[in-house]
Amino acid sequence: MAESVTSPSAASAAARGGFMAAIFLMATSAIGPGFITQTATFTAKLGAAFAFAILASIVIDFVVQLNIWRITALTKRNASDTANAAIPGAGYLLAILVLVGGLAFNIGNIAGAGLGLNAMFGLEPKIGGALSAALAIGIFLSRRAGLLLDRSLIGLGLLMIAMTVIVALVSNPPVGDAVRQMVLPEIVDFATITTIVGGTVGGYITYSGAHRLLDKGLVGEQNLAAVTRASLTGIAVTGVMRFILFLAILGVVASGVTLDLSGQAANPAAQAFAVVLGEWGMRIFGLIFWAAAITSVIGAAYTSVSFLVAFRTMGDRDRNIATVIFIAISLAVYLSLGTAPAAILVFVGGFNGLILPIGLTIFTYVGFARADLMGGHVYNRPLLIASAVVCALTWYMGFNSIGPIFAFLSA
Repeated sequence: MAESVTSPSAASAAARGGFMAAIFLMATSAIGPGFITQTATFTAKLGAAFAFAILASIVIDFVVQLNIWRITALTKRNASDTANAAIPGAGYLLAILVLVGGLAFNIGNIAGAGLGLNAMFGLEPKIGGALSAALAIGIFLSRRAGLLLDRSLIGLGLLMIAMTVIVALVSNPPVGDAVRQMVLPEIVDFATITTIVGGTVGGYITYSGAHRLLDKGLVGEQNLAAVTRASLTGIAVTGVMRFILFLAILGVVASGVTLDLSGQAANPAAQAFAVVLGEWGMRIFGLIFWAAAITSVIGAAYTSVSFLVAFRTMGDRDRNIATVIFIAISLAVYLSLGTAPAAILVFVGGFNGLILPIGLTIFTYVGFARADLMGGHVYNRPLLIASAVVCALTWYMGFNSIGPIFAFLSA
C-alpha cells in the first residue's frame, strides 16, 4: 500500500490555519460581553482619557500573552502540567482556579448572549442564553468539532470587527483627541485599568491561544518564531477591536449625549449604538454583543476543560464531552440565579483578576530558573524582566479586585 504523504504546502496551510485559530480564540475570548459593557461605562465617565487605560491594558496583555505562548511552546506542556513540573502541586491549584473562574466567566458569557439576542429580537434573556448555550454545545458534539470551533471563532471575530467599524465611522469620534490622550491623558484612573485587565487577560483567557497551539502540535523551538508572530498578531487584533469599540462610543459621548449608567439594568453600550443608528443600531449592538458572548462561551469552556488533564488523561472525545457538561452546568447555574446579568459580568472580571498573577508568577519562574523544562532553551531576558514587572503589577491589581467579589457575594 502506498504511504500517504502530506505535501509541504498542505502542511504549511495547516500550520497557518492553526495559528489563525489560536489568534482568534485568544482575541474573541478577550473581547467578551464584560469588556464591551466596561468600555461603554468607562468611556462615558472618562471620555477620550480612557484611551490611555486601553493602551495600558494592551501593553500588559502584550507581556502576559507573549510570555505564556512562548513558554508553553517551549515546554510542550499544558499550563497546569508546566506548573506541576516547576512547583509540585502548583498545577492542581492553577487548574482548580481556572476551572472555577472559567465557570464564573461562562455564566456571565451566557448571560451576555441572552442580552444580545434580547437586543436583536426582543427574546427574554434567559431564553436567549439557553439557545446560545445549546448552539455552543452543538459545536462540541459535532464529529468535526475542531474545524467548527476554529471557523466559528474566526467568522464571528471578523463579524464583530466589521460591525463595530461601521458604527465607529458613523459616530464620527474625535480621533485626534483620543490619540493625544492615549499618551498624555487628562485623567489617569488606575482602578479602571485594573478592571479592564482583569476582564480581558485574567483567568482562562491567558491560556486560551497557547493551549490551542498545543492541541495543534505547533510547539517546540522550531516553531518559536511563528508562535511569537502569532501572539503579536492576536494582541494586535484584540487591540484594534478595543480601540474601534472605544471610538464608536466616544463619538456618541463627545456629541453631548449623556449615557445612563445608573442601576444594574443600565446598558450604556446599547444606548450608544441606538443613538448612532436608531433601531438598527440596537440590532447591530445585539449582534456584536451576542457574537462576543458566544465566542467567549466557546473559549471559556474549551480552555477551562483543557486544565482537567492535570487530574486525568483525556482524549479528544472525552474533552468534548467534558466541555459539553461544562457549558450545561454554566447554563444551569445562570438559569437558577436571580442575579441581573450586569452584576454577574462585574463579578467575573474581579474574580478572574485574582487568577492572573498566580499563573504569571509560575511561568516567570520557569523562564528564569527552569530551562530544563524548556529543552535547555535560555529564555529571552528582556521579556522575562518585563514579565516580572507586570507580574508585580497584576498582584496589586488582583488585590484590588477582591472588593467587587465581596460586594457581589454580599448583595
